[in-house]
Formats: sequence, C-alpha cells, structure tokens
Amino acid sequence: MADRPQKKTWELLAEQLARRILVLDGAMGSLIQGYGLTEKDFRGDRFADHRCDLQGNNDVLCLTRPDVIREIHLAYLAAGADIITTNTFGATAISQADYRTQDHVYEMNLAAGRLARAAVDRYTAQNPDRPRFVLGGLGPTSKTCSISPDVEDPGLRAVTFDQMKAAYQEAAAGLIDGGVDILGVETVFDTLNAKAAILAILELFAERGRELPVLVSGSIVDLSGRTLSGQTTEAFWNSIRHARPFCVGLNCSLGAEELRPYLQELSRIADLPVAFYPNAGLPNELGGYDETPAQMAAVLGDLARQGLLNIAGCCCGTGPDFTAAIAAAVADLPPRPIPDRPTRCRLSGLEPLNIGPDSLFVNVGERTNVAGSRKFARLIREERFEDALEVARQQVRSGAQVIDVSLDDPLLDAAPAMTRLLNLAAADPEICRVPVMLDSSQWPVFEVGLKCLQGKGIVNSISLKDGEPAFKEKAALILRHGAAVVVMAFDEKGQAETYERKLEICRRAYRILTEEVGFPPEDIILDPNIFAVATGLAEHRRHAIDFIEACRTIKAELPGVLVSGGVSNLSFSFRGNNTVREAMHSAFLYHAIAAGMDLGIVNAGQLAVYEEIPPDLLVAIEDVLFDRRPDATERLVEL
Repeated sequence: MADRPQKKTWELLAEQLARRILVLDGAMGSLIQGYGLTEKDFRGDRFADHRCDLQGNNDVLCLTRPDVIREIHLAYLAAGADIITTNTFGATAISQADYRTQDHVYEMNLAAGRLARAAVDRYTAQNPDRPRFVLGGLGPTSKTCSISPDVEDPGLRAVTFDQMKAAYQEAAAGLIDGGVDILGVETVFDTLNAKAAILAILELFAERGRELPVLVSGSIVDLSGRTLSGQTTEAFWNSIRHARPFCVGLNCSLGAEELRPYLQELSRIADLPVAFYPNAGLPNELGGYDETPAQMAAVLGDLARQGLLNIAGCCCGTGPDFTAAIAAAVADLPPRPIPDRPTRCRLSGLEPLNIGPDSLFVNVGERTNVAGSRKFARLIREERFEDALEVARQQVRSGAQVIDVSLDDPLLDAAPAMTRLLNLAAADPEICRVPVMLDSSQWPVFEVGLKCLQGKGIVNSISLKDGEPAFKEKAALILRHGAAVVVMAFDEKGQAETYERKLEICRRAYRILTEEVGFPPEDIILDPNIFAVATGLAEHRRHAIDFIEACRTIKAELPGVLVSGGVSNLSFSFRGNNTVREAMHSAFLYHAIAAGMDLGIVNAGQLAVYEEIPPDLLVAIEDVLFDRRPDATERLVEL
C-alpha cells in the first residue's frame, strides 16, 4: 500500500484512542426532520427546475441548505462529539438515481466534506489538545450485491459488483477532496457491498498515493445475530479484515442492549479499536424510537466499564442530547485494551472458518469441480445449475469445510457460468455457510468469482510460470479483494517434481508475496504439487515422499503459511478402483498432515479411516508411498 504522508491524522487518532473513549455523533436524518423542510428547501435555486421531487433526499441539502447541515454538525460538537459524520449516507449514484440526481454525487460529497471540515476545524482551534475528526460516511446504498430482488430467481442481481464499486469510488473521491479525516463504510447489511466499497477505496488510495484511516461498521438486523445477507459477526469481520481498517464496529439496526452479545463477540475477536453506535432501541409501531438518552447512556457506560468500547456513539432516533449523555457516561472510563489475537487464516462464508496450527485438517470438497465429477460437469453443461447445487450440498453434508468450484471445461463459457452458479449458491444457506475456493486456470474466471463472494474465499491458484510481474499483479488484486491464495510450485522452468525444486519455488514465492506485495503470510497457501505414484516409471517413485518432506520443511522455514494439495492426483494410476484410491488417500493424508499439511482437495464423502484400512493393503500402499521396495507397485497392483 502507499505511504501515509498525512501522518498527523493517523498519529492524532492513535494518540486519542490510547487515552480515552472517543465519542461519535448521532443521527442526521432525525434532526433534519425537525426543521420541517419543504420541497422548496430541498430544491433550492440549484434544482428549482429539477424533473422529480427531491423532498426526503437529505444528501442534496449539502448543496441547497448547507446552513441546516452546518447547524447540526455544530450541535453535535457542542454536545461533546469527537467525530462528526458527513451528511452523505445516501450520496452514491445508486441511491441518488431514485431522485435522478446521480450526476451530482461527487459535488454532494465534496460539499459535505467541506461543511464538516469547517465545523470540526472551528472546535479543534478552540481546544487543540482535543482534536476533532471528520468521518466521511459511505452508506450501504439502496441495492444489494448478494441478494436477489426476485424470489422466483435467486440468481438475479439488481446491481453488479462493478457498478457498486464505481459508485463508491466516486463518492469516496468527493469526500477525500472535501477534506475528511476518515472514510467510513457503515451500516453494512451486505458484506459484498462493503467489499466493493473497500476495493474502490484501496484503488483510490493507490491511484492518489496517499491513504486515510478507514472504519468499517456492520449492521446486525435481528436477534439471530446476522447481517441481512446472513453473515455472523465473526464471518463479517473475517470478510473485511483485508481493508486493514483503523477501527471496526457495529451500528444501526437494534438497540444497545439487544446488540450487547454481538458487540462482546466483536470486541473479543477484533485486534484493533471497536466502535459502537446503535439505534435508540427498536422502532415502535409508528416508526419512532422510544429509548431515552439516559437509557442508552447507561448501557454504553456499562459496556465501557466492561472494557468493550473504543468509540461510542448513536444512530437512528437520536440527537445531540444522546451524544451529551453518552459523552458524560464514558468520560472517565479507560478505552478497551486491544487484544493480541493468534495468527490464523481467517476465512468465511456465512460462518467463519479459522485455520491455524491448532486447527484440524480442512477438507476442500472436490466434487463441485467439472474435472472431479462427471455428474457435476454434465449438469453445468446442460445449465441445470439448481441441480448442480445438490452436489455442493452433499459435499458440505459429507464434511467439506470449503467447496472447490471449478468450471474449466472446453465446452463451457466459464466466466458467466461461474457468476450464475455462485449467485445461486449465495441463496442456499446450507452451501453458502462455508467458504469457496475458486479453482481455475483462467484469470477472468477468478475476477468474476471474487465479485460474487461476500465471504473470504480462496483463489486456486497463481504461480510464477508467467514471471514475477504477472505474479505480483495478480496477487495484489487478490489481496484487495480480500481472498487467500493458493500458490502452485510452478515457475518459468516448469512444475516442481523434486523436493529441491518444490522448496526453491515455494521460498521464492513466499518472499515475493510477503516482502514485495504485502500479502499476510497466514493467507498464503503453498501447494508443492501432489503427483501420481505407482505409475511404473522410476522417476515417479518419490512423488509422495518429496511432497511430505516438502511440507515439513515449508512449515519449519516459512512462518505462517498453510500447505495444501490435490489429493486425488496421487492415485490416478488406480482410476476405477475406489477401494484402493480411498485407502491411498487416507494413508497419504495420515502422514502428510503429521508433516504439516493443513488442507487438501478431496472427495469429502469418500475417505477411508486410516486405522480401518486392512493391514495387508496398508502395508502395500505405504510401501509405494515411501518407496520402501523396488517391486512395491507390482505388489500393490497384484493385491
């Protein structure tokens, strides 16, 4: 990522957060309603002849009634807010299209940033020891990338990922130019929307050569503890960690007491500051809010005393009186200490999957791969996608913690087929609770696949075969999308078959990814290549040994990485003999896992139990795997 020339903002934020709990302002819309503005106010002179009504479009007031927005900002500052949010909750082209004002989005955000900046600078000048900050708000938009607008067609989407990203990028550019200190992707009800916003922001930072702190705040929509698109709190956190935010939070949706358990969970798992700004309780039958400032302040004060808060504020149904009460409640309480969490590869579907030194071996279901299942391939070719999903369900039911999805087939247009399949899978709660491994040899397929995953998935794979520049470019894009990556032991000279070549390539790839691209080691999954044994060729006799020994050395030398492989490659010589193949896979995994293998692509429903393999068969198989006798292959074939 780019250097941070505006160190002062980062340093001031870090300094203030280390000393005290910062207070975030409250609702903007509630206060705007209190002004009793008319259509004429929303239009102003600027939009006097606009072709549709503008009343209710609060964001346009930054252009037509800036005095109202200025007064609201100053009221929150006077009440004790440390962070002021711009009036831009709906200021994206997607949301503004409802009012036909999408052509004015950049201008709205620019004006909003300047209004908040002026108000904050005024208060900071009065007390430089207590700096105030501007949060540029990027709301969730009026559409969702993960959910179909048509119950009859769960694969349909009302907006594309690219459209969402472009909308966020335009808004973020206006906010940055308007002088905000922080960009806030807030009220996240669909994590794929948030991932589009994060990608837009990261690309904008790279283009401009400077970064701002980023806050990402999710919205739990009901007492089940999930977002609207179905993710748990931890799955949401795993999905957006790649933004490297300065703060993560929960806001809107429920009241403070209802959100307490989910804040407790977020505070436990997030290794950075946590923000919390809930609604004033649940809306009543008239759409209003009944919770009082004293009630909310009492809950937030209790949460602060439990050591759960770094930033405290409020959302819908609140005003400066809430801010003042919260500021008083947390004034003398220490901020939440930042926990030191163990390093893990933290994946997610609707639910989290954390892989680390103390986790069990992860089965990656191979049957949703057109090369791994004739049935699945036939269903995809016939465009029977709903039927093809049953293959995925069976893999999950059989114990697959990740599903490997590959549509590489000369008879398929893989990119649109991948989009259709993943969009349909996103509507199936049984399938989409687990992470997805995108498996392809075609880069465009990875790109469309990444744009369909609200969770944190895996790209399988990239390699050095096309040289370092292409390798680094692809890795950087995968990192910005927030996926882990499988790296094949394959370079400009070809695939690595020997132990020495496996280590040579894996060491080189690890160095480039960690030192030059900035890829977290825990999100690197090295594949030292599993090749067939028992082929009758002498040069293949050490394939299993070399993989197992490469696992052992990689885990000892390259901190944090995971090791994976396609297990079915091992037994290609015995295609058609499932009894032998299952036993071979089980015996191989028994030893490879002991050497450090973390996950493997397998048929989760067809793995023999190592201890239950017949002794004579196990001896014959391990003679082959460890090349213990020159006639091992012949003896296994005979058996």
